[in-house]
Amino acid sequence: MSIYDYEVTFEDGTKYSLEKYRGKPLVIVNTATKCGFAPQFKQLEEVYQQFNDAGLVVLGFPSNQFKQEVSSSEEAAQSCRTTYGVSFPMHTINNVNGKDALPLFEYLTKQAPGAIGSAIKWNFTKFLVDRDGNVVKRYAPKTNPLKMVDEIKQLV
Repeated sequence: MSIYDYEVTFEDGTKYSLEKYRGKPLVIVNTATKCGFAPQFKQLEEVYQQFNDAGLVVLGFPSNQFKQEVSSSEEAAQSCRTTYGVSFPMHTINNVNGKDALPLFEYLTKQAPGAIGSAIKWNFTKFLVDRDGNVVKRYAPKTNPLKMVDEIKQLV
């Protein structure tokens, strides 16, 4: 399996394959609008704006697994847009751990160097994926997205 074999769902319910992003570096992040790390949305948007023309795509995946998300995917995405100016793609609310975890996150946690098989510990865990679909780095929830810039520059 590769990252391109996974299907995910935009916040409006539209399903699509990550194949859509083949050839583009990705930042995949589990989010929560009520989390203390929610201000990272602003830095994620900054990274997205800085590198989007070079192909980078940031993908936000809301999760209420840690009880810090609003009740609907649409409301979560709208909150990100109005509060933090988010323009990158947002998805439906999903679990990121356990038997009901979104399969993409099961894959990411198994592929992440240095953290193979370990669960997502909190909101705003970030995964950097290269143009070939390889998970190259996992970042802790507390890591400011702007600290990812040097590694992103190597991929764009």
